[in-house]
Amino acid sequence: MNTITTTNFNFPNQKTVYRGKVREVYNINEELLVMVATDRLSAFDVVLPEGIPYKGQILNQIATKFMELTQDIVPNWLIATPDPNVAVGHLCDPFKVEMVIRGYLSGHAAREYALGKRIICGVTMVEGLKENDKFPTPIITPTTKADNGSHDEDISREDILAKNIVSEEDYLVLEKYTRDLYQRGTEIAASRGLILVDTKYEFGKTKEGKIVLIDEIHTPDSSRYFYADGYQERQDKNEEQKQLSKEFVRRWLIGNGFQGQEGQQIPDMSNEYIISVSERYIELYENILGEKFVKADISNINERIEKNVLSFLNQ
Repeated sequence: MNTITTTNFNFPNQKTVYRGKVREVYNINEELLVMVATDRLSAFDVVLPEGIPYKGQILNQIATKFMELTQDIVPNWLIATPDPNVAVGHLCDPFKVEMVIRGYLSGHAAREYALGKRIICGVTMVEGLKENDKFPTPIITPTTKADNGSHDEDISREDILAKNIVSEEDYLVLEKYTRDLYQRGTEIAASRGLILVDTKYEFGKTKEGKIVLIDEIHTPDSSRYFYADGYQERQDKNEEQKQLSKEFVRRWLIGNGFQGQEGQQIPDMSNEYIISVSERYIELYENILGEKFVKADISNINERIEKNVLSFLNQ
């Protein structure tokens, strides 16, 4: 199966390369960033050994579409998408926090709640909730931005300000942008018959000091979606929600004895399982964007990307 799991490009005026869990970012002349979405799959902050066909294209195209759909309320870093797997944007200095916003008690928050915890990231969660219930109002639960290979850690607004990770003036902007983006994402999801359960945003500052949205937005890697149809009935019957997110991969890993903890072995992924994950990501794309997914030519992905990026940079 043709996938792109690593790149080794050498673009004109290239300064540095940063390799994240999924994306590889090329710094061009301290002005532009060329962000390549690979087919790598990460869960529990661990990169799994096998690539997922079309995953990078899917993430890149969802993220760039949502950048377009939200640029009227929050400025972003994006300039162009010269290739299905590539976004090019302004060089930014990223904030060292990820802004996580949760409208429902799901995922990590639900796991903490089940352990009896009622405070997450300095925010109190009300009593009497069960998993996947809606919060009275969405809560912001930031995490530190970990280096590759490390775990992101929960952190409170108070600690972010006390440790001067982000200034109070900037943090107020991050909170406002986070709530505005989540509101817009919720409205778009509802129009597709979906519920945007929770999501995370990353922000950076341009050379001019402007705070902008960077990285990805409202993708299945950064967000959790439920199908709206039947949501309440499933809650009333204590049934699992039908969801569109990477949670199905996490559940598979947990079921095979892996949660990213020391000493645990990553389970083998068969070709059949890899194809099924790819098909799920395509399903996610089509439901989230409400349009048919068009597969790019993957006969030689690296060559295709290099040609398209060079063509853009030479303009």
